[in-house]
Amino acid sequence: MIKLSYSTFGLTNLDFLRAIEVVDTAGYPGVEFSFHRDQFNPFNLTDEYLDAIRRKLDSLEVTAACMSTASHFFTPQRPHEPSLITPDLAGRKRRMDLVGRGVYVARRLGIPLVSFGSGFIRDEHVGNPSVNPRELLVDSVCQCLKSLRDDDDITLLIEPEPGMYIETLEQGMSLVEEVGSPRFQLHLDLNHNYCSETNYLEALGKAAPHAKFLHVSDSQEGYNLKLVKMRDDLKMDLNFARYLIYFPETAEYLLVDPDHPIYFYDAMPDVKQKKRIESILGSVNITTPPAFVDYNSLYAGQSPFESEIFVYLISVPGLTYDVLERARPIIIYLRSTKGADGKFLMDKMVANTLTGIVHFHEIPGEGTMDFAATFKTLKENGFSGYASVELYHHVASWEKALADSYKHLSQFV
Repeated sequence: MIKLSYSTFGLTNLDFLRAIEVVDTAGYPGVEFSFHRDQFNPFNLTDEYLDAIRRKLDSLEVTAACMSTASHFFTPQRPHEPSLITPDLAGRKRRMDLVGRGVYVARRLGIPLVSFGSGFIRDEHVGNPSVNPRELLVDSVCQCLKSLRDDDDITLLIEPEPGMYIETLEQGMSLVEEVGSPRFQLHLDLNHNYCSETNYLEALGKAAPHAKFLHVSDSQEGYNLKLVKMRDDLKMDLNFARYLIYFPETAEYLLVDPDHPIYFYDAMPDVKQKKRIESILGSVNITTPPAFVDYNSLYAGQSPFESEIFVYLISVPGLTYDVLERARPIIIYLRSTKGADGKFLMDKMVANTLTGIVHFHEIPGEGTMDFAATFKTLKENGFSGYASVELYHHVASWEKALADSYKHLSQFV
């Protein structure tokens, strides 16, 4: 059986006790708790407040289904950092401590699941090839498992996510197998899986027996853009994605798109660089001459695309945050500028995924996911548990998100 739940991560402008109430009133059987700097901060929680939450739960029908330890917790502009694969042990221990605090809250409130992600390969990993992320992750998970007591009825869950070190369900299942503990299993985020699996339903069927919890949101096809550093052995597949190539020696960028290649410059490139650009484009059979755009002329302020660009940039691995942030005005330009054909240069939401589906949590029913087939596949392959709607992009319109999600999903569970 699959039961619906709603994450407090989509209700962060409410008082926490009030958030629990509105989920209950909306008819959801479950509620997922998520740590948040301002709403449910584990470093500020007292046992007295946790007791008040327990009393609130006892007075309502809703059940606390899972404790999410909040990827965005430490530094909002750099979510997921530090992670369980951060090369610096101090950083890993900060993340382990947050997971441990999730276990403590789960124990006090009778919550059976505590969830977290693996983290991203960052530039410090690239610069230290002797560091083995897999070894760091396995060790970190084992350390987190030590926070469980023998009498705890709590399972830790890993949540694969687009761009992360653990991105696909196969990678997640492999990690679960290597750790080899019945108290460490999978958390499936259907949006993430939709973004990362070429055969989505088949992958869900294989993963269902190892899964204990679901995140639910919708998504749609986007403009798949790979932001990569220039190197001699760079290979590009334009059937898979477009490319934004970063040149470290000038901090300039080349958009490799057959319809409109563009070079974003600080100083007009010399003859040598122009030949290099021509060679790069020619390597993927682009004969259209590139446009040259002065980077310093680009708008770099707030735009209607803030949320989607934020999600995009944090999902790009292996580059420094400065390289990622410097690309922000370029994406704004592409999203807001029309070409000669009257269409925007980037006419869909920007994506960095294995399928071109956008990693942006939409209200269920407003994207392209087939929830009937999804839930049917999960149930037929043995999944039973809570499916929690996670809509952190819709906090300002939480009432609509809460109601619309329940209306759409309740017909399938």
